[in-house]
Amino acid sequence: MSTEKDTLIIYCLCAAWCRTCDAYVEVFDALNMAWSGKAKLVWVDIEDSADLLDDVDVENFPSLMVTGNENVYFFGPVLPQAAVATQLIERALVGKIAPMEDAVLRALNQRFISANMNQYSVRSA
Repeated sequence: MSTEKDTLIIYCLCAAWCRTCDAYVEVFDALNMAWSGKAKLVWVDIEDSADLLDDVDVENFPSLMVTGNENVYFFGPVLPQAAVATQLIERALVGKIAPMEDAVLRALNQRFISANMNQYSVRSA
């Protein structure tokens, strides 16, 4: 799936008040280091980025959105465990996850890209 043109980006959608998200910071930091050069991992505080989320509701935390430059491959809550995200990343990198047919999520991905959200790394703990 991932090529130089289509970089895999994993957005972690969380909130500063969420204690489960706090517990996920270390996991996400480790994932960022493990997948460096193969995927970009971006921490998104939904309150800081509310204008970009527009009509996308994040109801459970943490939620991951696995994307490429054009497509969204996964969007939903995940257990705060490295193995869950690792499996998603591995499957997306080898093309084992079909793109979602969801125009709202594709538009969100484009808003994140336009806002250079893919330039950020994981938040500091």
